[in-house]
Amino acid sequence: MSRPARFDRGHTDDLLTYLAASPSPYHAVANAAERLEKAGFRQVEETDAWDGTTGGKYVLRGGALIAWFVPEGAEPHTPFRIVGAHTDSPNLRVKPLPDTGAAGWRQVAVELYGGTLLNTWLDRDLGLAGRITLRDGRDVLVNIDRPLLRVPQLAIHLDRGANDGLKLDRQKHMQPIWGLGDDVQEGDLIAFVAEEAGVDAADVVGWDLMPHPVEAPAYLGRDRELVAGPRMDNLLSVHAGAAALAAAATGNLPHIPVLAAFDHEENGSQSDTGADGPLLGSVLERSVYARGGSPEDRARALAGTVCLSSDTGHAVHPNYPERHDPTHHPRANGGPILKVNVNMRYATDGSGRAVFAEACEKAGVPFQNFVSNNAMPCGTTIGPITAARHGIKTVDIGVAILSMHSARELCGADDPFLLANALTAFLEN
Repeated sequence: MSRPARFDRGHTDDLLTYLAASPSPYHAVANAAERLEKAGFRQVEETDAWDGTTGGKYVLRGGALIAWFVPEGAEPHTPFRIVGAHTDSPNLRVKPLPDTGAAGWRQVAVELYGGTLLNTWLDRDLGLAGRITLRDGRDVLVNIDRPLLRVPQLAIHLDRGANDGLKLDRQKHMQPIWGLGDDVQEGDLIAFVAEEAGVDAADVVGWDLMPHPVEAPAYLGRDRELVAGPRMDNLLSVHAGAAALAAAATGNLPHIPVLAAFDHEENGSQSDTGADGPLLGSVLERSVYARGGSPEDRARALAGTVCLSSDTGHAVHPNYPERHDPTHHPRANGGPILKVNVNMRYATDGSGRAVFAEACEKAGVPFQNFVSNNAMPCGTTIGPITAARHGIKTVDIGVAILSMHSARELCGADDPFLLANALTAFLEN
């Protein structure tokens, strides 16, 4: 029997707000934590001793967040229900020596992060965001959300073949401009960022900064049935997971609901804040031990645990239908997708499908199936990593979008709240 939907178009409205306010993974987890705080969650420090009290808790580490809710009566061996997602998106990242330039233009030296569609960053007004680290060890979030940078494309008069196949050199052609001048001074950019952040430039000893498009997320289409915006891969899932956890964090649940939002998925997840690192396992283990558990209790808890790895997938593209599997055509506003790959690029199997189908049925949410065209390589997610690293049954799901890894992506306006309702049912079941 389906339950009344908790989320509607108001959830999508809030998603647009969240996307605009989260130009970096560090902002994404801070904003998700703020939403959880309003639902009664409290932050716990990894360096402190943990207790076994009930209620909502979360850990922040860099661009990652792990949040969980311990219900009344939870045993040390109580299993977990996990929603997994990632906070990073393909983009440009500022280099350690950022001040550069040529031919009278002042530029910012950047590296390319993840599998970004390079051409989508051309001729866009870009802000600058991320974090700076001070001498005393504090991290300060920075968000210069106004036109500051631009990666200018070469005029067609100087490249007559551009429309027949644009080829961009990753080193030479992707360095944004931010002013004029022949005299490039080392430290100019960081001094500017420090001033914007209200700190002394001499106190800044480290930075993790990235340009972002300043065009606001927006509804699109005659009937506003689509959403266009940045970083939907995969902040759409982080936002839905935080909303679902806050909604599920009540009552006498038979398991412990968890949100695991990792950084660095787009470059392999191998970091202390990535899914292939120890963070999730450490949090789950410490939660068991804080409730008086033993290694045996930990093993029992993980044996009964299920994870939904939520990440965006491909909606069928109307201009390139031949790139998709001919019998699996996920559509915008058709509900979340179940992602399957028998070579385990996705972790879903038949029993996992049953878990997700039950959650969607209870939520009254339709779902769609996704597999890749056999002639096309299949991407992957945190799902197989989570399953292999922790021995947890994992199911890969998400929302079907267009323009994945573009600076600006596109999805159906209903799909974010359909996903959130399915995730809530999963966490409550």
